[in-house]
Amino acid sequence: MSEVSQVQWFPGHMAKTRRLMAANMKLVDAVVEMTDARIPYSSHNPEIAKLTQRKPRLVILNKSDAADPEVTAQWLDWFAKKKLCALALDCKSGKNINKFYQKLRELLAEDMSRWEDKGMKGRPIRLMIVGIPNVGKSSLINRLAGQKLAKVEDRPGVTRGKQWVRLDEGFELLDMPGVLWPKFEDKLVGEHLAFTGAVKDQIMDTEYLACRLLEYLKGSYPDLLTQRYGISLSDIEEPDDEMMGCTVGYEILERVGRKRGFLVRGGEIDTERAAAVVLDEYRAGKIGRLSLERPGESQV
Repeated sequence: MSEVSQVQWFPGHMAKTRRLMAANMKLVDAVVEMTDARIPYSSHNPEIAKLTQRKPRLVILNKSDAADPEVTAQWLDWFAKKKLCALALDCKSGKNINKFYQKLRELLAEDMSRWEDKGMKGRPIRLMIVGIPNVGKSSLINRLAGQKLAKVEDRPGVTRGKQWVRLDEGFELLDMPGVLWPKFEDKLVGEHLAFTGAVKDQIMDTEYLACRLLEYLKGSYPDLLTQRYGISLSDIEEPDDEMMGCTVGYEILERVGRKRGFLVRGGEIDTERAAAVVLDEYRAGKIGRLSLERPGESQV
C-alpha cells in the first residue's frame, strides 16, 4: 500500500476563475463563501480573503446534515469569536435556508442604512458566491431561486462560467466556478478534500484514501463504523512503526470487504471494490453524521 503523494490539482479553468473573481469583485456588495461543514478548514480557500478584496463575507457551512451536530456548533462559536458571519445549512434538505437572507441583512446592515440615507433604498443587493468544487454552490442557488437554474452534479468542475441569478428579497447573485488553490501546504487538507470528493478520484489512490478515512473513523467514531459494517475493531492493534503506513486502515478495509462478500478468485478480498464502497458511503452520509475537523486543530 503506497502512500499518496501530496495532492495537487489546479486545472486551467480554475486559474481563469481566479482572474474572473478579481475582475468582477467591484460589481458585488458581499461575498458568500461556501464550505463543507464536515471539513470547514480544509474546504476554506486561504486565497479567498485576498481575492474578495475585504468585501463583507458570509461563510456557509453546507452539508450540515452530514456533519456531527456538536462539532458544527463548535465551529459556529469559533466563527462568532473571530467576528465572522457564519451559517450552517443543508441544501439537500433545505435546513436553515430560510435564515440565509436574514444573515445577509445582518451582515450588510450598515451598508443598507447608508444606501437608504443616500436615497438608494430598494437597490438590488449583489452577491458573489464562491467556494471549492463540489461544495454545493449550485444546490444553494437552486434552493434560493426556487427552480433548477444551475447545473448540479456530484463531481468537481461542473460550473465552468459565471452566471447572474435573480433571487427573492431584492438579492442578485453571481455564481462562480469552483476554485481550489495552487498548492495544499498541509497533506491532511488534500486528504480531507479527497475524502469528500472535492478532488477527482481519478488522480488519487482510492485504497489509500479509504484506509486513511477508516483509521480516522476508528479513532473518532468507532461505534458508527462498527454499526455500519458489522465488524469488530477491538482486536486491531496500532503498529509500532509509524512508517508502516496505514496498516490499521488496511486491516479494517479487508474486514469490510470480507463482511460485504467482496471476494475474487482464490478467496482474496477485493480491497479496491471495498475502498470504493467506503468512500461512496461516507460521501452519501450512510456511515453517519461525521466531522473530520474541529476548531482549534487548524486555523481558517
